[in-house]
Amino acid sequence: MSSAAVVPEHPWLLPGTLTRPTTTVRRTPRDWFVDGLCFLLALGWAVLAFHDSVGPEPEFAVNVGPSWLNEIDLVLGVSVSAALWLRRRWPVALAVASLPLALFSVNAGVALLILLFTVLVHRPLPIGAALVGVHLLTTPIYTMIRPDPVLPFWATMAWTLLFIGAVVAWALFVRARRQLVWSLRERADRAEAEQQLRVAQARQLERTRIAREMHDVLAHRISLLSLHAGALEFRPDAPAEEVAKAAGVIRASAHAALQDLREVIGVLRAEPGGAETATPERPQPTLGDVPALVAESRAAGVRVGVVDAVADAAAVPPAVGRSVYRIVQEGLTNARKHAPGALVSIQLAGRPGDGLAVEIRNPWPVGEPAAPVIPGTGTGLVGVAERVSLAGGRLEHGRDATGDFRLAAWLPWPAS
Repeated sequence: MSSAAVVPEHPWLLPGTLTRPTTTVRRTPRDWFVDGLCFLLALGWAVLAFHDSVGPEPEFAVNVGPSWLNEIDLVLGVSVSAALWLRRRWPVALAVASLPLALFSVNAGVALLILLFTVLVHRPLPIGAALVGVHLLTTPIYTMIRPDPVLPFWATMAWTLLFIGAVVAWALFVRARRQLVWSLRERADRAEAEQQLRVAQARQLERTRIAREMHDVLAHRISLLSLHAGALEFRPDAPAEEVAKAAGVIRASAHAALQDLREVIGVLRAEPGGAETATPERPQPTLGDVPALVAESRAAGVRVGVVDAVADAAAVPPAVGRSVYRIVQEGLTNARKHAPGALVSIQLAGRPGDGLAVEIRNPWPVGEPAAPVIPGTGTGLVGVAERVSLAGGRLEHGRDATGDFRLAAWLPWPAS
């Protein structure tokens, strides 16, 4: 399966290529104006030069020579002027085909300069330089065939070289300006694309962050759900009040878990949109929500002891308080999963400038658990470690010297 070569829209941006666009680009109103102006200038010069050659004072004419040559020169000049309408498509071909006229034609002089200008602007520099060199070589021959009636040979040569040099300088200026404009436009397009990429990456990171938050919440709620369901399974003869209470907790936990799951799926499926279409994010937990979290676990039958030695809980930064909440939540979830029935102790301590320390400890389980183990993804502690690391803190977890499982973290709390 063959594929067509990609041709740049502006080949003059690539000095080493001779490839031209294979598709015809429609002229803009500005192009029509410029092409019409070039045609009128070239045609006007051809008519003016022929008129001077047959005027009452031919000794002052710029078109000196036999009458038959002047008539042929007029036809050639008008023909090359008309061919300027094709210069955008075949500039090099027209410039090469009209090169012989540079030896003797006065009427085609302006048209030849316009073709030379077009090649220098729109085609690779080596081609333009070659055409300029050929024009310079034809200058002495032209001056001998068409001598000026007033100026000497070297003066005529100097004026001709001056005109060619002015056209070359103007063409190089236009070329450099177009390259600069195209480079700035390409840089702006690249910057816009990079900005869109950064926005997309930031949106994806935000979705990932929210998904991790929801993972912590879901793991906590589902562990509570499993704990109550396990109690009902192993105590079918429990009093009706306890069964109703446990069923109510199961229903509430299932409803909350379903709501959290719906939110995380909505976040992951949401398409990029404006701020007016985005749903507001629910308030994030802080250090003040830890007692409610502990009360929820106690209601599920978990024995939890809390020692709160935080100097000024209201002054804890929201980001630090949210991290402490997630650490306590993960510690309680792990205790319910791996050490059901064990006493969980939580210690909070800290002050501004010293940082905030949190420690969750529970006895290491002995033997196999009687109830089925609550399944988990095994990434909870990994997420907590990443959270603490991003906050600039430290995290330790594992079995300590006393045989208990210990989850401890320290988070920076700058002094106000």
